[in-house]
Amino acid sequence: MDIGYDAAHMLGAVVLLMSFALLYQRRIFSVITVFTFQALALATAAAWQGYAQGEPHLYVTALLTLVLKAIAIPLALHRIILRLNIQRTVDAALSVGLTMVAGVSLVTLSILLVLPVTTDAATLTREGLALSLSVVLLGLLMMITRRNAVSQVVGFMSIENGLIFAAIGVAGMPLIVEMMVAFSVMVAFIIFGIFLFQIRERFDTLDLQKIDSYRGESR
Repeated sequence: MDIGYDAAHMLGAVVLLMSFALLYQRRIFSVITVFTFQALALATAAAWQGYAQGEPHLYVTALLTLVLKAIAIPLALHRIILRLNIQRTVDAALSVGLTMVAGVSLVTLSILLVLPVTTDAATLTREGLALSLSVVLLGLLMMITRRNAVSQVVGFMSIENGLIFAAIGVAGMPLIVEMMVAFSVMVAFIIFGIFLFQIRERFDTLDLQKIDSYRGESR
C-alpha cells in the first residue's frame, strides 16, 4: 500500500468535500467555518506534498495557506459581518437539491475533461488536476448561485484554493508561482473588503437581488 498516494488522495477528497459543504450551507458564519476547514485541508495537503516530493518550498505554501486563508481571512470576514451587521442567512438562486446535482455534474465534467488529456502524467497528478478543476468549478457555481456578496467572496477564495491545489500537485512547481498566488489572494481580499464596505454604505444591504431591484426602481 502506498501511504503517500492514499494520504494525498484523501486530503484532495476532503478539499473537494468542503466545496460541496460550502454549497450546502445557508448561514453566513457556517460558510466561513467550512471555508476555514477547506483551507486547513489545503494547507495539510501542501505540507504533505512537500514531504512526499522532497520540496521544502511547499512548506512555505502550507504556512501561507494556513496563516492567510485559514486564520486571517476568516477572522477578517467575521469582523466585517459583525461591523456591517450583515444578514446572517444566505439566499440562493437554486434549491439545495438542484445545487448539489449541478455540483456533481461539474465534478463529472472535470473528470471527463482532465483524465483523457493527461494520460502521460502520473496517476496522482491526473487525479489531483481533476480534483482541483472540480474545486474551481464548484467555487464558480457558488458565486453564481449565491445572492449575498460575502458568500460570493468566499466562493472566489474557494476558486483560489482549487488553483493552489493544482499547483502543489505538480512536481517542480517553482516557489515564485505559489508566492504570486498568495499575493493575489491578499490583494483580491483587500479589494473585496473595500467593495463590501462601499456597497453597504451606499445601499444599506449586501443582498445582490435587492441591489438589482434598487437599480431597476432608480430607472
